[in-house]
Amino acid sequence: MKISRIAQVGAVAAVAALALAGCASNEPTGNSSDGPAAGGLSGEIAGGGASSQEVAVQAWTAGFQTANPEATISYDAAGSGAGRESFQAGAFPFAGSDRAFTVEEIEAGPFDACVDGSGIIELPTYISPIAVIFNIEGVDSLNLDAATIAGLFAGTITNWNDPAIAALNPDATLPDLAVTPVHRADDSGTTENFTDYLFQAAPDVWTSEPDGVWPLSTGEAAQGTSGVVSAVAGGEGTVGYADASRAAEEGLSTVAVQVGEEFVEYSPEAAAAIVDASPFEEGRGEGDLAIQLDRTSGEAGVYPIVLISYMIACQEYADASVAPLVKGYLEYIASPEGQDAAAEAAGSAPISDTLREQVDAAIASIVTE
Repeated sequence: MKISRIAQVGAVAAVAALALAGCASNEPTGNSSDGPAAGGLSGEIAGGGASSQEVAVQAWTAGFQTANPEATISYDAAGSGAGRESFQAGAFPFAGSDRAFTVEEIEAGPFDACVDGSGIIELPTYISPIAVIFNIEGVDSLNLDAATIAGLFAGTITNWNDPAIAALNPDATLPDLAVTPVHRADDSGTTENFTDYLFQAAPDVWTSEPDGVWPLSTGEAAQGTSGVVSAVAGGEGTVGYADASRAAEEGLSTVAVQVGEEFVEYSPEAAAAIVDASPFEEGRGEGDLAIQLDRTSGEAGVYPIVLISYMIACQEYADASVAPLVKGYLEYIASPEGQDAAAEAAGSAPISDTLREQVDAAIASIVTE
């Protein structure tokens, strides 16, 4: 049985209340009643991971450091896989990842940045649509269903004037042009989210299970989000997938995805709608807010190719000196101010008030004594 957010919020909040009661006298300035941007935190921490949320991280870091001028945050956008590995190895006290750790990965451990036996928190603080981007001269947008998108990337649709594309776009002038699919070369949470959509929504065409490593040998590989965007923008007949904020920056053509009887363009609002309609994953500890996205939803206005990028941290750190700074930074990220800063910079969807309540409770469980 899947656990809804509403059912889980009370339990998480109760744990947080206990943690706050025990630590209230030792809270750093950044966790004061004036909020995470009150200032007074100092020190330096370096994290890294998902390249999808790089623009948002830049906005969060600028806002947090403005309020806390003695604090320095750095972030290496090396990809989700690299971020999770570095966090596990203790190289980073926090990581960004476009997927949560699996229950099996958490059970296997270890997490060297954390005290033995400490839990981890996984916070869905960056929500963004994944845009299907393409480059065909004179074509700005296409309506495509899940099976056709899957066919473009699986190699079963090899030309842009294919009847399946033409049937969905009767008013478009489609060229006799080969399709060149572009995918990530690195272990990528964006890839895992995109292949999860293909696997859920078009299982007859896309038979490979979701994975952060691209499962096929066909197509063109590019490093990171920037690499995919550059390859699609620099090619002809190319098609790829990327965090929508980067697609918008380059002005690339995009796909409207069929949901029910309508075709839905990506937007922050459509991305947020499917997240709020999806349950938490089963078998998770308190503060581990991994969400099970329903990619096959037929609700009006929902955009199903969505990326949730998580901030990951320890509940108790082996190096206790980093805990107040990590905690304060995460508080800023989750705050309305931080979410609005990311939305303005990256076009992401601010988390809902209900989800923020649970995120805040998870952050409150970080031990700072």
